[in-house]
Amino acid sequence: MPKTAQTAVFEQIARFRRQRPLRGGSLIVTVFGDAIMPRGAAISLGSLITLMAPFGLNERLVRTASTRLADDHWLKSRRNGKLSEYHLSSSGRERFTDATARIYNAPDAAWSGRWTLVVIPPMAAPERKKLREELVWRGFGELSSGLYAHPEVDAESLRDQLNPAGTLGRLIIFDAKLSDDEAPAQLVKLGWDLDELSIRYQRFNKRFLPVRDLLRKDQTLDDQLCFILRTLLIHEYRRLHLRDPLLPQSLLRPNWPGLEAAVLCRELYASVFAASERHLSKTAALLTGPLPAIDPAVMQRFGGIGRAKSG
Repeated sequence: MPKTAQTAVFEQIARFRRQRPLRGGSLIVTVFGDAIMPRGAAISLGSLITLMAPFGLNERLVRTASTRLADDHWLKSRRNGKLSEYHLSSSGRERFTDATARIYNAPDAAWSGRWTLVVIPPMAAPERKKLREELVWRGFGELSSGLYAHPEVDAESLRDQLNPAGTLGRLIIFDAKLSDDEAPAQLVKLGWDLDELSIRYQRFNKRFLPVRDLLRKDQTLDDQLCFILRTLLIHEYRRLHLRDPLLPQSLLRPNWPGLEAAVLCRELYASVFAASERHLSKTAALLTGPLPAIDPAVMQRFGGIGRAKSG
């Protein structure tokens, strides 16, 4: 019997549910960042339990994971009698805003050839470790101990993003223009392991291309399956894309699979977005009533998901 889009999504669900351990907190982070944040950034615990059930997360797992996310300052909770509601904390909003910009923004087409270099001065090992993790998360490559680089990250804007009064304010940041035409390629090889990232992108493409092809044949999914597919798609893309230093295309090898993954994710996301929002509206609520209307800015994700669907 030919495979349908529905059976393809069921396979994606089964694949996620086979993971051990089943990382419920990570999936809830995906749902909050992708779907809940644009709808007011809050949801009742009962609604969250209902949304997570098809992924294999039972009530106990959702409650435990939500509590841990609150302990880690991602979420805050409020109670009304025996009922609970979770919303993004202020620090959670900041972290989601940074991640959202990286995941959904269209890549810059041009690169001026300039680099941003960062030097970590001598400091205590725990502080140095924290700075390294922050820079790597922002896509910087470590050229040598204490020296990091990234193309086209403006030094001025980087200073504004970092906390000038804290440890991050002690970084030495400057712009650079390389005089040797061969130096950019050498820096890329020195600072980033793109081989592993390429393999991960290829796996992502192999996993979701069959679903895209089935949906292109005018096969349809119900609203719940559209929400499930959207969530699993962004969950995998988020975990992969946040490891990507997002180098300019001119610095990447030919046929870089990350470019194919971006196009694939944009098209699939656009094809299920409206139906997934219907499911969210029917299934999720606040303690005080329905979720707010969606933020119109969401339609600009991936360079414009409305255009992606029609294009």
